[in-house]
Amino acid sequence: MTEQQKKRLVGAAAVIVSAVILFPLLLDGSGYRERHLQERMPPAPQMAEAVDIEPTRQALPDSAAPADPAAPAVVKVPSPALRSAIEKARPSIDATSDTPALDQQQVPVAWTLQLASFRDEANARSLRKELVGAGYKVYIRHGPDMVRVFVGPDLQRSRLEQLQARLKRDYSLEGMIVRFTTQ
Repeated sequence: MTEQQKKRLVGAAAVIVSAVILFPLLLDGSGYRERHLQERMPPAPQMAEAVDIEPTRQALPDSAAPADPAAPAVVKVPSPALRSAIEKARPSIDATSDTPALDQQQVPVAWTLQLASFRDEANARSLRKELVGAGYKVYIRHGPDMVRVFVGPDLQRSRLEQLQARLKRDYSLEGMIVRFTTQ
């Protein structure tokens, strides 16, 4: 056997030994830790037993004869205190003074409330998430250098003015009412 053949045999033996040691480590199925996600699915619910219910038939009242006129219908009228509370709860927007207008292209003029402008989109998303959680209609617009957060739109500017005052009181956010565009 030549020296070159001996070197090849020793090299092949070294490769085989390292393969026998390393392959079980690499192919044990453990994978990365990121792939081992916790199972979040709850166990399947138990099936309820089927219950046989016997149908019952009740005779309907005879409708051939007219109703008894001696029994008047009962109508409940709210008390004066309740009536005044209902009147106070109604919105006080005058539809004649705050009607939606049309522009030159016959498109309704809508308004939106610009609340904030951020350089960092994460800040804008955080504010949007907080306001959406509070029940507001919020959207974000990306500009060339800023990300703006808007609430609205609405066809009546007076409602946005009320909303602006409420957001200033609750969140200390000064906003400005601007014309709504789709771009």
